Amino acid sequence: MDSCCVALKANTPLAQSHKSCLRNADDGFWGERIRGSLNDSVWVNQVARNLVVEKKLKKVKPGAAFAVITSNNATETLPIKSPVFHRPKADPKNVAAIILGGGAGTQLFPLTRRAATPAVPVGGCYRLIDIPMSNCINSGINKIFVLTQFNSASLNRHLARTYFGNGINFGDGFVEVLAATQTPGEAGKKWFEGTADAVRKFTWVFEDAKNRNVENILILAGDHLYRMDYMDFVQNHIERNSQISVACAPVGESRASDYGLVKIDSRGQIVQFSEKPKGPDLTAMQVDTTTLGLSPQEAAISPYIASMGVYLFKTETLLNLLKWRYPTANDFGSEIIPAAVMEHDVQAYIFRDYWEDIGTIKSFYDANLALTEEVPKFEFYDPKTPFFTSPRFLPPTKIDNCKIKDAIISHGCFLRECSVERSIVGERSRLDSGVELKDTVMMGADYYQTESEIASLLAEGKVPIGIGKNTEIRNCIIDKNTKIGKDVTIVNKDGVEEGDRPEDGFYIRSGITVILEKATIEDGTVI
Repeated sequence: MDSCCVALKANTPLAQSHKSCLRNADDGFWGERIRGSLNDSVWVNQVARNLVVEKKLKKVKPGAAFAVITSNNATETLPIKSPVFHRPKADPKNVAAIILGGGAGTQLFPLTRRAATPAVPVGGCYRLIDIPMSNCINSGINKIFVLTQFNSASLNRHLARTYFGNGINFGDGFVEVLAATQTPGEAGKKWFEGTADAVRKFTWVFEDAKNRNVENILILAGDHLYRMDYMDFVQNHIERNSQISVACAPVGESRASDYGLVKIDSRGQIVQFSEKPKGPDLTAMQVDTTTLGLSPQEAAISPYIASMGVYLFKTETLLNLLKWRYPTANDFGSEIIPAAVMEHDVQAYIFRDYWEDIGTIKSFYDANLALTEEVPKFEFYDPKTPFFTSPRFLPPTKIDNCKIKDAIISHGCFLRECSVERSIVGERSRLDSGVELKDTVMMGADYYQTESEIASLLAEGKVPIGIGKNTEIRNCIIDKNTKIGKDVTIVNKDGVEEGDRPEDGFYIRSGITVILEKATIEDGTVI
């Protein structure tokens, strides 16, 4: 009796019988009894044509799929190469990124009094815009648009100094700043009215000849702190053949109402989207996040799935939604995505690494000070995926007889006989003798004052840039180019949670004292 049992994978050896097996075989299918010989067999010839026969002996390895053909005759090996199914590979050349330059930045006020949110300094020497820009560069995405509107001068300046030249090679790509502008027609008289409206006003750019091969468009926020390989996100999007994908992360109860929350099914498709829900609506969005790979303890801490505000669209889907399906919708998070969930295949991409939305003074303060921990959850330094920023060509920091614990000291600073604990000291900062800095984010200065200038100002009873002698500062954010005199105390001794004192050079937000940019705090002041 002849019988045949076949299982194949790529380059798998196939055992065969000698010339008397399967000759003149009857028509059959895989696994069916077949008679005849391999020689001149219609069945085998068809297999050989389809699978490419290689007449080379191979030894069957343990664990490999192979064929077994039994016969009364001696056997030999016939290697047959089975079909190879190629995984679709994401190409960064077919992806364009749009970074949203932020709205009025009211939640980060007063840091956004004169700067767009993405231009706010972070980590001592970076700007928030450096996060998505560097993630794009490290992911190989070299077609980048930055949409700007509010207080964009410092943001535009930083982009020009950092990403136009300076050794960063975009090859055949580009970085383009698309500033809000007025155009002919009634609708053209309006400025950007939301994230979706901002993208809609520049859809003609994405339809331009040089962008015709862009298959997917990545929408990014300019005020988040995280490290992501966007091409992993794109690969997941392509493999699922999704029209829209949303990057998501597990979050806890305390900040869940600040985000758009989602529910997903077993296939990863988003079945419900709720933008910044409150009360019962918030409770209704709780899910079992152990299904995302979290431990029961982690799931208890983070029972919600939040949208990161990072979206990926097929180009034709995005243009259709903005121009035809929802031509009056102004925002992605509150309008486009919730509506699209009801009509399109919207997939969730679960991001399991560190991510922080720098949306408030409190979150900005906490995220910065978290960088000073001995083993921080997020680090700017990674040799494989560095974060880029403007090269300033500053000298090394000079430290003279200081006590420094759990701190980040940036470039070009002068520290003399002072104490710095759990604080960030920005570039060009000057701390005089007797200064105590604790739990403070100091952003530094844009320029130096010479020793002679400082001496002259002190002789006239004026305050130079930096922090003067015997000053104590705790729980504070000090904006750029501030002048803080000697014997000053900034500790919020009355425990005020919210306060506006712009005439005195400071605000208080969530109990954190924020010293305004270019403010002068006179000698002996107590806050």
